[in-house]
Amino acid sequence: MTPTARETIRRALAEDLGSGDITSECFIPADHRSSARLTAGEFAILAGTAATTEVFRQVDPTIEITAHQNDGDRLAPGTLILTATGPTRALLSAERTALNFLQRLSGIATLTRRFVDAVAGTKAVILDTRKTTPGLREFERLAVRAGGGTNHRFGLFDRVLAKDNHLAITPDATGLQRAIDEAKKRAPGILIEIEADTLDQVRLLCGLRAIDIILLDNMSTDQLRAAVQIRADREILLEASGRVNLDTVTAIAATGVDQISVGALTHSARAIDLSLGIS
Repeated sequence: MTPTARETIRRALAEDLGSGDITSECFIPADHRSSARLTAGEFAILAGTAATTEVFRQVDPTIEITAHQNDGDRLAPGTLILTATGPTRALLSAERTALNFLQRLSGIATLTRRFVDAVAGTKAVILDTRKTTPGLREFERLAVRAGGGTNHRFGLFDRVLAKDNHLAITPDATGLQRAIDEAKKRAPGILIEIEADTLDQVRLLCGLRAIDIILLDNMSTDQLRAAVQIRADREILLEASGRVNLDTVTAIAATGVDQISVGALTHSARAIDLSLGIS
């Protein structure tokens, strides 16, 4: 886990604990010890075990954690995910923050697996996007991978992705090629991805040098199939994007595109039903 991730967890705990867990301090003797069992309440794909373990560790490093499942595992109702043994006050103080991470991240992994299963048998790869919860991108990207998806760029610094607002300023082939060449000069080896809203734009981009990926934005399945034909045997990947959901993703994958980016993986995932019981 990176220092940034640990700091994110520290801030999450500070947000919840503030000046202290008044309830536990009043109701639970200081020397009382317990064992906590974290279990699944529904079918799901697990993600976030490292974050959950770090939450308990930061509250009290003496808490002993035993993980019974790994990220990416399928859960059934009642599945024991982990046990934590230690001071009861500490376990209760960590409970909500630990569950918040695990429920959120398992929800992302579970939704991602549904998309991955929906395109099984095609060559299409399911990608996430930057539509993440502010401050939680590192965790949410791990959850996408736990669900069988693939990470897109992390941020603005690790891939060139020119979209409609960029192209409105630099719309012609000469300007685009100049910008691509400049990007390659500044960051050799960086991936270059350019958005196309029309098939004419696909034809234009296929004629430029050093483009790695064309982003096919909000195209119909007929347009996607046509874009695959235009691309032919060029070494350019085609990525479909825009209003992708579980009702449409199978048909999109069948067009022959290489990648499908799905913002819903991280902006619309439902928290999974998990519970922590103390005894």
